[in-house]
Amino acid sequence: MKNFSAILAKSLRDILSPSVLSFIIKIGLGSMLLWIVILRLAWGPFEGFVASWLAKIPWIGTMDWFQEGGAFLAALALGYALVIVTISLLTSLLGERVILRIAAREYPEIRPVGGGKIHRSLYYTLKASLIFLLLFLFTLPLIFVPIFGQLWMLWLWSILLKEPTVYDVGSLFISDEEDLKRRSKKARLIALIAALFNYIPFLNIFAPLFAQILFLHYLLGKR
Repeated sequence: MKNFSAILAKSLRDILSPSVLSFIIKIGLGSMLLWIVILRLAWGPFEGFVASWLAKIPWIGTMDWFQEGGAFLAALALGYALVIVTISLLTSLLGERVILRIAAREYPEIRPVGGGKIHRSLYYTLKASLIFLLLFLFTLPLIFVPIFGQLWMLWLWSILLKEPTVYDVGSLFISDEEDLKRRSKKARLIALIAALFNYIPFLNIFAPLFAQILFLHYLLGKR
């Protein structure tokens, strides 16, 4: 636990460095602006889709109170989720240079073994995003259940972060996939910690890169 506290402290320091903040703000604000424009132009059909989806859920679709106010709230929640997915995707594709810069500064004795292949990085990120969105849509009403709903969302967000983070960071320094799997025992915990940012609007833009930085220090600190 002491070692993990040190990893967390290092990661918080790195996430606040100017170069990292610049990357996060560009990716985060760009993703938010993209979905604000899209949803503003297509809010009616989008909310209608969410309402029709809720109506098909047997145990919630017949509740008038949820159909009246719940559809709007659920549409907002889905829109927020789409922003988070977009930030995760762009961070996965573009964050390698930031991670390598931090690694060169903190662990100069450890040399990268290469880089992740773009198509595999895209595969892991799209796979995690699809699983996240499907589970989110099928369990949408659960997020309105006090306490349980918040814990469930935290678990869903960790799905979005875990596998892409392990590949995007791990493949830079470990070429043996079996070795990487063995060294990734705390990847779920790391994803859960980073996903906590998603509970705070605007700070959610930090989550994907913070997960990568946490995993970097966890992985290289042990070496």
